[in-house]
Amino acid sequence: MRFYFLLIIGTIFFINYRSESCTNILVSKGASVDGSVMISYNADAGGFMERLYYSPSKKHNPEDSLDIYDWDTHKYLGKIKQVDSTYLVVGLINEYQVSIGETTFGGRSELRDTLGLIDYGSLMQIALQRSKTAREAIKVMTDLVKEYGYYSSGESFSIADPNEAWVMDMIGKGPGRTGAVWVAMRVPDGYISAHANHPRIREFPLNDPKNCIYAPDVIEFAKSKGYYKDSDGPFRFADIYAPADPGSLLFCEGRIWSIFRRAAPSLNLSPDYFRAVRGAEPYPLFIKPDKKLSVKDVISLMRDHFEGTEFDQTKGIEAGPFGCPVRWKGLTWKIEGDTTQYAWDRPISTQQTGFAFVSQMRSWLPRQIGGIHWYGVDDNYSNVYMPLYCSITKPPETFRIASIAEFDINSAFWIFNLVANLAYTKYSYIIKDIQEVQSSLENKFFDYQPAIEKAAVELFNKNPELGIEFLTEYSNNQVSKTIKTWQKLWQDLVLKYNDGYINNVNENHGRTPKGVGYGDEFFRRVIQERPGYHKVEWREKVSPPDANLPGAVKGSGTE
Repeated sequence: MRFYFLLIIGTIFFINYRSESCTNILVSKGASVDGSVMISYNADAGGFMERLYYSPSKKHNPEDSLDIYDWDTHKYLGKIKQVDSTYLVVGLINEYQVSIGETTFGGRSELRDTLGLIDYGSLMQIALQRSKTAREAIKVMTDLVKEYGYYSSGESFSIADPNEAWVMDMIGKGPGRTGAVWVAMRVPDGYISAHANHPRIREFPLNDPKNCIYAPDVIEFAKSKGYYKDSDGPFRFADIYAPADPGSLLFCEGRIWSIFRRAAPSLNLSPDYFRAVRGAEPYPLFIKPDKKLSVKDVISLMRDHFEGTEFDQTKGIEAGPFGCPVRWKGLTWKIEGDTTQYAWDRPISTQQTGFAFVSQMRSWLPRQIGGIHWYGVDDNYSNVYMPLYCSITKPPETFRIASIAEFDINSAFWIFNLVANLAYTKYSYIIKDIQEVQSSLENKFFDYQPAIEKAAVELFNKNPELGIEFLTEYSNNQVSKTIKTWQKLWQDLVLKYNDGYINNVNENHGRTPKGVGYGDEFFRRVIQERPGYHKVEWREKVSPPDANLPGAVKGSGTE
């Protein structure tokens, strides 16, 4: 059984990792097959169903203000000044093809400013409302926290537009101190990056504003807090503000390793760093993929349970008899009477995903057409990424029906959840049925894309409003068809896998159930646990151990 011992579990582990963990990939223009810039995002949290964010463009009055609510808890934080005008935002992409994702790393707990007004979720949404480029978004975000204070713990952001992709690590300065310390680095052309709940920026150039910008006091503040002194050697943001521990490596850097090892097998990156081997080399912030990536490739990278490696979550007794990669929470655990801390691996794909996207931004198309939010909900291994163009004037209603406390079959979140949870019961069989429908839908979207965009450009050149209306109808129609398909898929799966059988509903009125066994590996475990018990054979009567006790039959009991 592959149980992994955590060498050291201290306070930092609980700061750096939380269940609401996410994963991002960033792809530069030169690393994509068609010159797109892309970022991906899994928003992962148990009990989490988030409505698709939609904010239309709007003019504001000088006296207008904006109410701020914490994204995670919906706690009211206060008001900030509104700007003259804001841009259309669909999910986490805006009409100018600026898109933002995030992963939380926590970091030093004493730097959390509980008096700040801007949480990380509001920071992303406000920046999208006010920015035309990624660099502009970085300035908006850092100016906001400087003026109003940063409420959240440490955060890594992916910030991109049709020309650039940036990674930014940020953490506050503690209660009552406005502002934050942060570093942002541009992904070099031809390279990709990724982050997953652990800051990735270590050393950074101090005199290269084209590729790196940072808070002026990022180093001096660390000195003032006693985190760093010149004699310590090169200043490394991640090591100073969120020191690594075995937990943060096991649960976070493993996802980076899996993305990089699939995108660039030639690098032959060792798993030692994420397996918390002392002295192992950290993974680079940027890598050059062995081949250029498409949207489809990025989606594939985000669908991962370490398949094909020694850490494959579809293997071993933990996966059960049907190879289910899900590990039910908590992530860490102990056994009664044993002080050892154990943990499950943390893959990219997880049952606790609320929503996921791949944003695609393209500089050669009109901005209203160039930006697509490929958007899906629930477990991204079994969901469908649907195209939402960045200029649509009406969001799909199914993405706006989202309550973990109220079931609704017309909610995308619930129907994808139903299918995924059914799959977990007999995974190795059901996932194949899901993937057949999943790939059929997604392949159609990609096949349709050139023709749809050609028609949209022609309409847009005649009348921009017609082009936007066309894309709005197309996006909504594809989502609607997908939801109907998934509702039908759920019904078909319930019929096919009723009572644990695999049924052929088209044969003999469905009365031809096929029982499927558990597999040799699982049977061997059963036999080892109770040697001889399950044998079908004549058994010999044995003498009672005590003359005063009734006789016993060796191995008594039948199945």
